[in-house]
Amino acid sequence: MGELVNHAKPLHVNPLKLSQPMGATLAFLGIKNCMPLMHGAQGCASFTKVLFTRHFKDPIPIQTTAVNDITAIIDGGEISISEAIANITKKVTPDIVGLFTTGLTEIKGDDIKGVSMLLRDKQRIVYANTPDFEGGLESGWSQTVKSVIEQVIEENDEIDKKKTLIIPNVNLTPIEVEKIKESLESFGFDVFALPDLSDSLDGHLGVKQGALSGGGITLEDITNLGNSALVITIGESVKKCGEIFQKRFPKTHVIHVNSLQGLEASDEFYEKIIKYKGDNSVPPQIKRWRSRLQDTLLDTHFVLGKTKVIVADEPDSAYAISRALMEAGCKMRAFISQKSDILECFKCKAEIGDFEDVEDAVDEANLLISNFHIERIAHKHKKAFLIRGFPDYEQTGAALRNNILYEGSCTFLNECANVTNHFLR
Repeated sequence: MGELVNHAKPLHVNPLKLSQPMGATLAFLGIKNCMPLMHGAQGCASFTKVLFTRHFKDPIPIQTTAVNDITAIIDGGEISISEAIANITKKVTPDIVGLFTTGLTEIKGDDIKGVSMLLRDKQRIVYANTPDFEGGLESGWSQTVKSVIEQVIEENDEIDKKKTLIIPNVNLTPIEVEKIKESLESFGFDVFALPDLSDSLDGHLGVKQGALSGGGITLEDITNLGNSALVITIGESVKKCGEIFQKRFPKTHVIHVNSLQGLEASDEFYEKIIKYKGDNSVPPQIKRWRSRLQDTLLDTHFVLGKTKVIVADEPDSAYAISRALMEAGCKMRAFISQKSDILECFKCKAEIGDFEDVEDAVDEANLLISNFHIERIAHKHKKAFLIRGFPDYEQTGAALRNNILYEGSCTFLNECANVTNHFLR
């Protein structure tokens, strides 16, 4: 365990974290033909829509109940939510509406469960409580996944021995989710992801974009997930989702990993899969990529072995990145955006912080890794930088960036080494 810092700072000066409703939005966009409905002020939804539109370079479907100063006082949520759903269904026909709260409507105490029950004959709704005065992007995503598991999946006493469900954390890109699915399919599993951004926000050119989520796991597939023989949770933030799933469906076997980035984490993942299968055979392409990663660790060590890195990101992402880079010899320091149990797993100095904390520590680093906002700090202090996390406004292809398992880890380490080497020359 690394050095944990007791962070007594009373406020975020230059915030690193994003809100829970943003995590909920992304989770609902991983369900096909879903309409995310944010129960709050119009500006909250507008900000979320703009951020993700600029990040993914694609239209982002999201609606709002547009709570204002009048309805905030006289309405308990029923009027604004029912009117919003009526307006939505005039234009499109969602398979399901993903209803989630903001700080305003949580403080009001709106009964979104009761409203959802009243409207269930008109429109299928799954609801999640995601106030933005607590938690962040990761917890908003995981709260939404828990709600889907509890409210949508139907009871099932049977087990399909090949059926596997992966529950990724919010930091995994669409292409990374696809790579995990492909890797498990090579072992003979029938794989589903909840949520599944791999064919929703992967940058494909759809026939009709922007009206509803353009891809993801279907509502029918979600309702039938109860017969999954294996559930794999990836990231500390979604660990409890697997526990809730197993509580509902005791016959399911749950595997949890905190990271899939780097040699050790990938080895641990495949070891657990092989043990579960009871078959030591490994697809040849996976063995080949492992040997490539071993060579990449040797090649990049000459640069990364003398590199000091600061990573500032969501907890699960910061943990995965720091663990992978420490394998190559980097000296790491991590700042995470919100409270998380993963903090105790870091093997480097780690704390909850913001960009002010990053800038205070910047002199001890050669390479900075964070979202788009790290660029200003890097230019100001003449440091090498790598953009990861949300948002990434300037670069294209964020959804197609693969940094996990043996293949993606090769790409990530080489990119870190090349960026650092280029800057130091």
